[in-house]
Amino acid sequence: MLVAERCSSIWECDKDTCLGSKSSTHIQAKEYRMRISIITVCFNSGATIRDAIESVRAQTFNDIEYIVVDGGSSDETLAIIAEYDDFISKVVSEPDDGIYDAMNKGISLATGDVVGIINSDDVLFDNHVIETIADAFQKDRTCDAVYADLVYVKRKNLDAVSRKIVAPSFGIWKIRFGFIMPHPAFYARRELFSRLGNYKLTYRVAADFELMARFLLSGISVKRVPITAVKMREGGISSNGFWWRVHQNFEIVRACKENGLYTNILMISMKLPSKLISFLKR
Repeated sequence: MLVAERCSSIWECDKDTCLGSKSSTHIQAKEYRMRISIITVCFNSGATIRDAIESVRAQTFNDIEYIVVDGGSSDETLAIIAEYDDFISKVVSEPDDGIYDAMNKGISLATGDVVGIINSDDVLFDNHVIETIADAFQKDRTCDAVYADLVYVKRKNLDAVSRKIVAPSFGIWKIRFGFIMPHPAFYARRELFSRLGNYKLTYRVAADFELMARFLLSGISVKRVPITAVKMREGGISSNGFWWRVHQNFEIVRACKENGLYTNILMISMKLPSKLISFLKR
């Protein structure tokens, strides 16, 4: 494991705004400095990993802890990652039990106030995404998680949008129909993972849905940030092929039931018209 430590988020006393005396019992006016941990998991991602890393490095927000968890790649992935050892905070490269196991490893290494995940196939939409996300948390200290929109793009052309996922509002009732906020555009306070648990490895393609549903149904406070946060390449694990989609829907039914929310496969299938509409929003 390669580790490059940076300072953690702190409460600071500004000498110009300190409200107390010189005694040891003085009261401080405190400024909150937030750190955001971003996790990228990868395996033989040499064709795309550089784009993902560059999109994180280009962010204007200056307190990012960037963690890369590799599944033991045999292509050029590790060589590309090594080029960014002055930027990447922590790197792990070892066999894992799948993408969600790798995400859990990243979460266990995170020290930031907030955790988000950017897949090795994807990129942050622009240089201000993380600054905007951090600002939403800092303006509302009661907010437990935020989410934004994303666009699907062609694998070889990040500017060719094929579909846009927009969630202007979100109600718990939508979960039973298979709707959830876009996982790559979901950022949560790190303490939620400690309190409510990580990704369940018994799910193959819908552990992200299950985790977000579990968080939401626990009563956390969630806010939407009205930006496009991610460009997501077509062909991900949960969108690649008809039978994967069928399997995902059955896992969504299971996730709802395990979290005390009734649904069935027919109710989940009712989201199809909405997905077709999203293809028209290009």
